[in-house]
Amino acid sequence: MESIHTKTHIVKDLLAFTLIVFISYILKDFLIPIFFAILLSVLIYPIVRFFETRLYFNRIFSIIIAILVFSAIIFFIFTLIGIQFQNILDKSDMYYDKIMEKIHVLIIQTENYTGIKSEDIVGSGQIEVKKIVKENSNSILELLTRSGSILSDFILTPLYMFFFLLYRTFLISFLHKATTNSRKNTRVVLSQLYDVQQNYLVGLGSVMVIVGLLNSVGLLVLGIDYPFFFGFLCALLLLVPYIGIIIGSLLPAAVALATKDSYWYAAGVIAIFGFIQFIEGNFITPKITGSKVSLNSFTSILAIILFSMLWGIPGMILALPITASLKVLFDNSEKFKPVGFVLGEAEDKYFSNRAKNRLKIWKRIRSQK
Repeated sequence: MESIHTKTHIVKDLLAFTLIVFISYILKDFLIPIFFAILLSVLIYPIVRFFETRLYFNRIFSIIIAILVFSAIIFFIFTLIGIQFQNILDKSDMYYDKIMEKIHVLIIQTENYTGIKSEDIVGSGQIEVKKIVKENSNSILELLTRSGSILSDFILTPLYMFFFLLYRTFLISFLHKATTNSRKNTRVVLSQLYDVQQNYLVGLGSVMVIVGLLNSVGLLVLGIDYPFFFGFLCALLLLVPYIGIIIGSLLPAAVALATKDSYWYAAGVIAIFGFIQFIEGNFITPKITGSKVSLNSFTSILAIILFSMLWGIPGMILALPITASLKVLFDNSEKFKPVGFVLGEAEDKYFSNRAKNRLKIWKRIRSQK
């Protein structure tokens, strides 16, 4: 009878999980800006609190100032990126011609070594832009539609942030009334959720600065144009974990291919960025954010893949903070505590060698004698 009861609970949990995933996919255009608003509200809450407690500003006035300051910083960053991109685009024809010259030389060398004719490699040779646009008009229209959705998110997210910060005390009271736990336990869980998000955001910002400096130094050593722009642009792409820095290396590699005499400079850019990603993924991020977010690498990769399948690129950005929040909830639930355990970092004892441990114990016993 007990086994039947357990199986029923498992089936109900699986159905609930499936329903949550289905609803999350259907309502992604509604949920994504809300989750971004929650995350960014946590980020600017210390500024709001400073205005309220230290400068004694009205809550509404404090929130508006904080959101405007944050929006101005984001606008300034994207304006700098846009200006620098415009400078690069002004030289795009020159870059394109030089890259095509090197590609042509590479094709001739391939033809000489392999005997494959250049026509078989590049086809007729000329690319008609109008034909490409005509054949991919549906994809372009879909991209514009998605861009409109992204634009609406930029409008909705600050609005949601304003209301989350304005009604934060009211919402906390609602959670106290909605949960069966005591007010003290609910307060502890909410505090842990806030800490894990704040630590993740602060840690991510610190990692971006460190990786940006490392990227810039690597590009300076190679003598690549716009080293600090490419270095910090690639670091900004750490918002898309694991693959962002590799994607960001392609543009400076193309510039290196266009401006340098050897192909090895482009290969060097990709190699340096790949090495920095290895350092970032295995040492920098675990040291700065890993101990505070407490997600193991396998869980992080799975979360990024699953959320990217569910919500695309925004899902990849939100994957780790949402998964870290779920771990906090699971750790504070008796029923799902094992799930929280498997999401977290594994202790050193789970990587130890049993024979080596027995040898240590034996040596300790011998030394005591």
